[in-house]
Amino acid sequence: MSWAFLRDLLSGVNKYSTGIGRIWVAVVFLFRLLLYVAAAENIWKHEHDEFECNIKQPGCENVCFDHFFPVSHIRFWALQLIMVSTPSLLVVFHVAYRENREKHHNQKLYKNPGKIDGGLLCTYLISLILKTGLEIFFLVLFYKLYNGFKIPRLVKCDIKPCPNTVDCYISKPTEKMIFLYFLVAASCLCIVLNLSELSYLMFKYSTKCYLKRHVNKQQ
Repeated sequence: MSWAFLRDLLSGVNKYSTGIGRIWVAVVFLFRLLLYVAAAENIWKHEHDEFECNIKQPGCENVCFDHFFPVSHIRFWALQLIMVSTPSLLVVFHVAYRENREKHHNQKLYKNPGKIDGGLLCTYLISLILKTGLEIFFLVLFYKLYNGFKIPRLVKCDIKPCPNTVDCYISKPTEKMIFLYFLVAASCLCIVLNLSELSYLMFKYSTKCYLKRHVNKQQ
């Protein structure tokens, strides 16, 4: 899979982000995207082929794998990365709209089309809320699908066509567990950064509005 489009998206968003937003971009790019491409994809590459059960009953191994891994970890994280990065497009599109509006009217309508204020501030706040909501949704979904954040060494399966309860073994469970914890920690860090940026922007512009109102009253 080519991740060039996501890299370009993150680079574009970085131009219009606050300091905290730039840290978020760095975390997504360095600790999630690069880790996924460089390591995680290879570790889970042959997860189905390396899943072994102590019985050769036709279909048993496939059914057990599907039961314990309803969605491939690697595809799940790919979808998560794409979904949590997509709300940032709202900010890029809004800035593009401002720039096109200036070209259409052939005059300067904004001090800086990429400055976070007015309507762009609302768009930015909405994108932060969506990113935070999606991060939490995917963490909860992962927890529900796999009964926690763990990679067991051994799973017991008694689903038909297995004739009885069979033992199935997952390859490289320790290595997978380490990367799982790292990716979950990176996701939690992104949630903290999004909430911090949301709080910072709301506090900053609430204070700005309050001071402006106070100055107007004084005048």
